[in-house]
Amino acid sequence: MSAARHRIFFFPVLGGLIVFTWIALWAWSLSPYGNYLQHGNWLDPGPAAFLCRAIPQGDVLVPAAIYTAGWVLMTVAMMLPTTLPLLEQFRRMTAQRSDGNQLLSLVVAGYLSVWIAFGVVAHGLDWLVLESVSSAPWLALNGWALGAGVIAVAGAFQFSALKHRCLEKCRTPLSFIIEHWSGREHRRQAFYLGVHHGVFCVGCCWALMLLMFVVGTASVGWMLLVGAIMAIEKNIPWGRRLSTPLGLCLLAAAGVTVLVNTAALTG
Repeated sequence: MSAARHRIFFFPVLGGLIVFTWIALWAWSLSPYGNYLQHGNWLDPGPAAFLCRAIPQGDVLVPAAIYTAGWVLMTVAMMLPTTLPLLEQFRRMTAQRSDGNQLLSLVVAGYLSVWIAFGVVAHGLDWLVLESVSSAPWLALNGWALGAGVIAVAGAFQFSALKHRCLEKCRTPLSFIIEHWSGREHRRQAFYLGVHHGVFCVGCCWALMLLMFVVGTASVGWMLLVGAIMAIEKNIPWGRRLSTPLGLCLLAAAGVTVLVNTAALTG
């Protein structure tokens, strides 16, 4: 396949996939089933409640399946656009190969597999936290404390050496590909190229993604904002100057949340 046909085929498909996921998330969040993206009561009347009761272990399997579907959509919508520079560089390097589109697809699959694994861990930890909160009366009545803690962690991580090391890897897609791609065992290497890039991407963005558990994983507006911030940090030359003010804003937001709610409790 020629380089021109290769570009004409792949990136419109990828762009269409990203647009479709945003539309799907928006429609889902506005539908009567938008609450399924949240951690609500799965036994409330509705199709999910029916499945929870009809399927063995359905109260575990059905929420897990729906959370996974929502997380995959959110990852494609928010994170896949941030890796387009690497995909474009890889496309150029493999444009003359007959299996170029397949290799690109494997890079995308490897990248998304890491974010899906992160989502499974994050949702599992979120479930454990909620279970713990249910047995702690004060936290059950003051959920804002957990939210403030997550916001503070996200703000503090903006200043960490790990954040900046991972960002530097994400900001240099050509050198990253040269480091992880030799062309031998090309399908396996293409998939692991995506995996390696996904690991560094999670390394620099995990704390910001956890904010979605605070503002709501069904909030398309917050998804757009957080996704835009991560894309700017990773791909825009002046994005590196965004980390410090963003960290300060998040720490300030956490502090204000604590002050306001503490004042309300004591007032």
